[in-house]
Amino acid sequence: MERRSIAVRGTVQGVGFRPFVYGLAGQFGLRGFVRNRAGEVLIEVEGPPSALDRFLDRIAESPPPLAHIEDLSWTVERGQGSACLDQPRSGEPRFRIEASEAAAAGALAISPDVAPCEHCLAELRDPADRRYRYPFLNCTQCGPRLTITLALPYDRERTTLAAFTLCPECRTEYENPEDRRFHAQPIACPACGPRLLWKADGGGDAADPLAAAARTIAAGGLVAIKGLGGFHLACDAAQETAVDRLRAGKGRGDKPFALMVPDLATARRLCELDDTAERGLAAPERPVVLLPRCPGAAVAPGVAPGGALLGLLLPYSPLHGLLMERLGRPIVLTSGNRSGEPMAVEEGEAVARLGDLADGFLTHDRPIAVRCDDSVVRWTGRRVIPIRRSRGWTPRPVKVGFETVRPVLALGGQEKNTFCMLRAGDAVLSHHIGDLDTVEAIRDLRSALSHYQRLLDFSPHVLPCDLLPDYASTNLARELAARGDLPLVPVQHHHAHVLSVLAEHQLTGPALGIVLDGSGLGTDGTIWGCEFLVVDGARMARLGHLERVRLPGGEAAVREPWRMAVAWLLQAWGGELPALDLPVLAAEPRARRAVERLVARGIQAPLASSAGRLFDAVAALLGLRRRASFEGQAAMELEAVAAAGPASPYPFTLDIAADGFELRFSPAIRALAEEAARGGNPGRISARFHRTLVDALVAGARRAREEHGLELAVLAGGCFQNALLLEGARDALVAAGFKVLVPVSVPPNDGGLALGQAVAAAAEELPACA
Repeated sequence: MERRSIAVRGTVQGVGFRPFVYGLAGQFGLRGFVRNRAGEVLIEVEGPPSALDRFLDRIAESPPPLAHIEDLSWTVERGQGSACLDQPRSGEPRFRIEASEAAAAGALAISPDVAPCEHCLAELRDPADRRYRYPFLNCTQCGPRLTITLALPYDRERTTLAAFTLCPECRTEYENPEDRRFHAQPIACPACGPRLLWKADGGGDAADPLAAAARTIAAGGLVAIKGLGGFHLACDAAQETAVDRLRAGKGRGDKPFALMVPDLATARRLCELDDTAERGLAAPERPVVLLPRCPGAAVAPGVAPGGALLGLLLPYSPLHGLLMERLGRPIVLTSGNRSGEPMAVEEGEAVARLGDLADGFLTHDRPIAVRCDDSVVRWTGRRVIPIRRSRGWTPRPVKVGFETVRPVLALGGQEKNTFCMLRAGDAVLSHHIGDLDTVEAIRDLRSALSHYQRLLDFSPHVLPCDLLPDYASTNLARELAARGDLPLVPVQHHHAHVLSVLAEHQLTGPALGIVLDGSGLGTDGTIWGCEFLVVDGARMARLGHLERVRLPGGEAAVREPWRMAVAWLLQAWGGELPALDLPVLAAEPRARRAVERLVARGIQAPLASSAGRLFDAVAALLGLRRRASFEGQAAMELEAVAAAGPASPYPFTLDIAADGFELRFSPAIRALAEEAARGGNPGRISARFHRTLVDALVAGARRAREEHGLELAVLAGGCFQNALLLEGARDALVAAGFKVLVPVSVPPNDGGLALGQAVAAAAEELPACA
């Protein structure tokens, strides 16, 4: 006989791991115990060595579906044997599950919220089951996790279900090691669990809340629905009046809405899907998946004005599944907020903020521990790439590939904000916070940060931040560093973007970072946005960049792409506007002349090597978008019109400058503008532009390889949300002999910035990067 002490780290709490271990020990005739402690599962087990070996193999090879084992280690307890384990009393099992141990901080691992499993869905649809059509059923393999967790270790008394006393039947299931709901902390049923409520017309609960909500939506009304991580606003996706009312009420501009569909069959009628896209939709995380819309898709024009993509998601909770069964049609499902505000979480907050917009509230009495919006991914035709990492993924750790010396807290950027906690090689990215442009958003960031720190018992020793001093996240980092007398480590924006992609591949470099982005403050004090960087952990050097152009009006140039079109025309024609028949030159002559003066004088018109603003300029030159109502709108429309098939590139040059090589795009702009003025097809021009940019990136990469021997290329930055650009650049670089890394689970945009910041700060202390 031999006794072994086993520690399992990773996402191993709230996923049915202890019942799994219990059942496995019974199969092999082993005795001992299993218990949770902060960050890991501890197993003490005794039996024949051959049985213990098979036991360990099964744990490592076939853990529960939602478990993610990061590390499994064990030691033999010498000279102790069976006397060290309690002798079983009469009727007591030979292996037992013990109460959780409140230990010191361990690995950063909490299970995310996931969609109902097939077993629970079968119960939901079975009239003979006691949980038939119960909106809050779950088990150890599915349901809420992060959004109900108040503290660790993960046990019911430390969740928002603590106030719901289990009925005898639920208690029996919870305590039965052979039951699927053994130690399922959110366990509930109609007799003892949360209740669904309907609030409308100043109060009053409907007898059938789901029926009331479905009737309201079908009649063209707007309903606020309390989900796992907050409220959403819903309406019938085919009723134009309802969609337009919702858009106006949220102040959303033209930004597309997400659609919830009842099933994959409905999704196929709206969008083009293949097996990869369908797997993305049906994954346990249930993200919003951006897909090419089918011609004539039966949705109101206001769902995605002028867009070639629709964002679809399947029901991600029993509540949503039951509602969609009643409706049997797509609905708009968008965050329950006004644009720029955090989504509402509690009923009183939702009524106060959305009462004049929603015709009713489908709510419930299970509290939400932390706000968590939907995740978003994009199907490129080959792969699913992350756009927003939130519900379903957060807070699953990212293994960065090295052991950190000190805990690091990175607070990300101004837009698409997330923060990152890095400790012992595990990086936890927060859920999506959003743009930090309002007092409410900054307050939400502070609240979420406090919650995560309490939850994970996390105290930072280092605080990295963006170089730009005006970001709200930088200001908060500065405040926290001063309060705790901690080092503040500024990290260049695009350096962080590259490290974010490297980190999820468990690398730190050296690598060639090819970053295409909107803007970020460079180390030389100018605005960067299309950069070739050599990155090796904490070290970064700029090798080359896109030709720099004035941003007339600064932030105004982001909102008004026509300004960038004028700036690029002035650049391409040496300071004079060409006599071309282009709409951008004919409209608003006084405003155009004001922009000319800003560019000529360099006043309120900083120089920038921005890829995002180049996309804006080309979209405006083609007459696609003069003004933008949301970030990236012009670039999305430019990609959408691009003609399929081969396209010949426009001319460009690669020139040597004092600060590295420069991709001169002025020749391409001249040729492109002249073709547009001759009445050239916008789809063909867009395709040629994309091909030119890809060729320019390969030319810059070849130059970097010649000078520095770099064979590993990393594609990073928000512009690589463009599927045509991402796949085109990857293919061309691979054909040129590069190994290419692309984002897999962390967004290439600013939603992944905090991870790169954290890795940069941690890598400063690695011997290889000192």
